[in-house]
Order: sequence, then C-alpha cells, then structure tokens
Amino acid sequence: MKPAELFDKDLLEKLSVREVGYSELSEPLSYDKFLEWVDKGNHDPLGYLADHRKELRSDLKNYYPDFQSALVFAFDYSDIKKSLDNFYETDASNGLKISSYVFGFEGQDYHIELRERMNLILETLKGKYPEISSSYTLDMHPVLERDLAFKSGLGWFGKNSMLINRKFGSFFMIGSLLLDKRLDLDALQVETDHCGNCTACVDACPTDAIDVENRTIISKQCISTWTIELFDEAPAIRGHAESGSGEIFGCDICQDVCPWNIKQLEKSPGQPLKGESTHLLKSFFLERPIDQVEQELEGLSNKGFIRKFKGTALERTGRKGLLKNIKLFSL
Repeated sequence: MKPAELFDKDLLEKLSVREVGYSELSEPLSYDKFLEWVDKGNHDPLGYLADHRKELRSDLKNYYPDFQSALVFAFDYSDIKKSLDNFYETDASNGLKISSYVFGFEGQDYHIELRERMNLILETLKGKYPEISSSYTLDMHPVLERDLAFKSGLGWFGKNSMLINRKFGSFFMIGSLLLDKRLDLDALQVETDHCGNCTACVDACPTDAIDVENRTIISKQCISTWTIELFDEAPAIRGHAESGSGEIFGCDICQDVCPWNIKQLEKSPGQPLKGESTHLLKSFFLERPIDQVEQELEGLSNKGFIRKFKGTALERTGRKGLLKNIKLFSL
C-alpha cells in the first residue's frame, strides 16, 4: 500500500497535501553536507544552526528516541502562489512583495497551521493504529526536514537547495510524523536529480546567494535571511534593493524561475486568497501607497504591531524589521 492510501483522499485534499512519503531511515543522507556548510560559515548569521542542535540533527532518534518510521507530507500552496502573482501584475499592487508561503495557509504562521493539520492527520492514523505514538516535526525542530522528505521520495535537492517535486515544483511546506512503529507500506522511490544543466535559479539570484556546486545557500547573502532574520544592512542586499524589486519579507526569485514551478503554475487555476490574516497583510502592506505603509508602521508601537499581526509570519520580524526592509526596498 502506498503511504497516501492510509488516508481519505478528501482529507488530504482539504489539508492541501499533494504527496505522502514514508521512510524507516533515522540517519539523514546529507548530514555530512550540512556539517560542511556550517564549517564553511555559510549558515552565518543563523547561529541556531551551529549550536548544540547541530549534533541533534545527525539522527532522528536524538529528537524522538522511539523513532521507527516517518510519514512525510508535502503541503502545497502553489495555487495561492499563482493568485498572488496575478495580483502583483495588477494596478492594485504597490510594488512591494511578500514571500508567497506567508499567504499559503490563510495568512497564519505555517508552524501554527501545519501543527493543527498534522494533529488531524494523526487522529486519522490512530483510527487505524490505536497504539501508535508520534511526534510531529517542522523546520523549527532539530531535524533535517528536506533530507527526510528526500529519502521519503518527495523530491530532489535543486541547485537552490529547495526540494523539488516533478508533479508540483517546490512551492510546498514539509511536515512529518515520527512514529514508534514501522508500517507495512511501499516506500516511494528516492527521486533522482532532474535539474540537469539548468542554472535558472543561480542566474536569477540578484545577490549571488546560491552555492551551485554544493546546492546550498550562502545565508548572509540571501534576501530571505536579511528581510526576515536581520536588522543590519547587507551590501549585497542594498545593491539588489536599488533595482526596486520590492521584497520586504522573504523572497521567491529562485523559485519563480524554476522550470518545474513554471510548469506547475501555468496549469494552476489559482485559488482565491482567503482568511482574515491574509486580507490584513495584503491590504496593509501590498495595496496602499508605500509612504502610507511606512507612516503607519512608524506610528505603531512594537506591542501594537504584535497585537495587529499576531499569529502571522510577519510577527517574527516585527515592526522595526519591516520598517528597515521597506525603507531600503522602496528607494
């Protein structure tokens, strides 16, 4: 039985699960690559990737000692991405851009939303295996989640380090259930590389943040790192900002040009942007004159900002971080 056949198709569709993988391997296949990346300092300034949690990532059993197997889920948001791109092409857009994953889960921080979805999945699984125990994992846990998805058959590592699936590209989030039992499932075949000689993502990155030889990101040069995590100015980012591309939270550039994503988005009908948080973020940041956005942020207190955007991805960066981004990317 294939992993997806454990679950009702309507449930998976409701939760935007496009694919389900399965693995019984606790040790990551790319851990040595991860260590090399850290040793080179390419994780900098994301220090949490090099502290004691670095060693925890060497084996899933370090995080969940009872590990016997994992179910891995690809939560697709490509239809939302398509609708967001369509919006950016209209006169209603003020030219600022927010990474599409922010809107992919009704504007909610995906860590919160996916935890709820994983709980629903686990309830269904316990209906079949009442004695099973589990721990969920997302990218905030000390787990190499893309490696787990890779060895579960959900895709391959693209040259921009993203996991790419032949059916739906890379606009998806990974969530996993680590289980204390092995299941009688047919594991998906581990995907081979399908990037070939393509370097579209590398060529398109305006800050040269992609280490193509190792298929990793140089974090300090990445627009996503700078706009989400940092408050100091980065020369590489300033050079890009002066071109007026408008990214104020995250960046989709390397994914936008990927042929596997282009193929998916061309056939996608799009899905209406929905959710109270989605409409708040869109109307506040993307639809008004930029000077009005900046002025309102200036007038908010830090606590006022948190109250207004609590539960969204932008809460992480905060008022000062968003102001820093808007001031630079709206030159």
